[in-house]
Amino acid sequence: MAVTIEEALELIYKNTPNKSLKILPLEQLLGYVLCEDIVAKHNLPSYDNSAMDGYAVKVADAGKLAKVTHTIFAGDDSKDELESGFAIKIMTGAKIPFGTECIVPIEDVTESNAGIVLPENLYKNRHIRFCGEDIKSGYKLLHKGQRIHAHHITLLASQGISHVKVYKKPKVAIFASGNELKMHFESVESYQLYNTNSPTFYSRALELGCEVEFIGTAHDSLEDIHLHIKSALDCDLIVTSGGVSVGDADFTKEAFGAFGYEIFFDKIEIKPGKPTTFGKIGNTCVLNLPGNPLAAALNFELFGQSILLALSGDESKYLNAIETKMQTDYKLKKGRRTLVPGFFDGNSFAPYEKFSPGMISPLATSNSYIIIDNSVDFLTKEASVKIIPTRFYFTSKESSDLVSSN
Repeated sequence: MAVTIEEALELIYKNTPNKSLKILPLEQLLGYVLCEDIVAKHNLPSYDNSAMDGYAVKVADAGKLAKVTHTIFAGDDSKDELESGFAIKIMTGAKIPFGTECIVPIEDVTESNAGIVLPENLYKNRHIRFCGEDIKSGYKLLHKGQRIHAHHITLLASQGISHVKVYKKPKVAIFASGNELKMHFESVESYQLYNTNSPTFYSRALELGCEVEFIGTAHDSLEDIHLHIKSALDCDLIVTSGGVSVGDADFTKEAFGAFGYEIFFDKIEIKPGKPTTFGKIGNTCVLNLPGNPLAAALNFELFGQSILLALSGDESKYLNAIETKMQTDYKLKKGRRTLVPGFFDGNSFAPYEKFSPGMISPLATSNSYIIIDNSVDFLTKEASVKIIPTRFYFTSKESSDLVSSN
């Protein structure tokens, strides 16, 4: 019996195991997911310092002549004390001398032979960065489940944190099956096809931050598919395409069954891609996708990416949708939820005009897709829809409705 999209995603998250851990240096953290909270060890700034190139002065000296004694540079361990009637020149980031009440920017003073004339509008704490005003010691900087981006590394570096614990990146094995398939570096006969699915999954899994292995293309025989499965069982996820329908040469599910394949669903109420299958062999997840390139690619975006997000340990592990409007009218046949590729320009979504499960050209020009409810046979221009991006990362901490039903 076919499951709904929601049921399929629920089964994916329920049955996908957690990844193991490792410790990495700061320089290698980008894209990994934290498996521990990170707490600040130091105040930031660690001392009161100047926010401007200027002069450290007393507020009571506003409008008066102040004698400049010397200059403090960033990195100087100043133990000076400022007195009334005097000013100390100071550079941005330098530790302010004791007794400083404000910093006057260089361009706001009038120089004279006897010193500098201060402006009238001085007030306390102006242009002073105080110890701990950005980050206080003991503050939780980052938390378990966060994916590390460049500016998170800024936080870690500011605290002198050199190594942290992260979840290992998902390891993905990819192979296709079909006697008609040849790799892009081989010659094809008129009755054969190039294997486009495996390079697509390989590249997409890399984009999603995985370690990826290409196992090859299996012939339509149980023996050859068994060899490919054995080569992939050390991975977290095996992705195959082809051999999951009901044809005489569709051996994939039968071949996996010899390894104790536990299937959680093998049909989805979706178009294209109904025979998409998900299960596990031990702790290795398996996603069997249809052979048609567009059907396989779109279902990988929806279900394959969800498996990878569940494996990653990312707290924002659910696909999210962006609400926008239709750029044009769109007519379709109702009866099954339909994945429609198209292009989102930031203002509206333009569905790909003509496509079929076996096409590949829509993939190259699309950057997103919508899931249209089975009750809908026409979407009007300006109708509200929910797009799911394929060219950038958009996820959520909570599951949300991905289906467009207007």
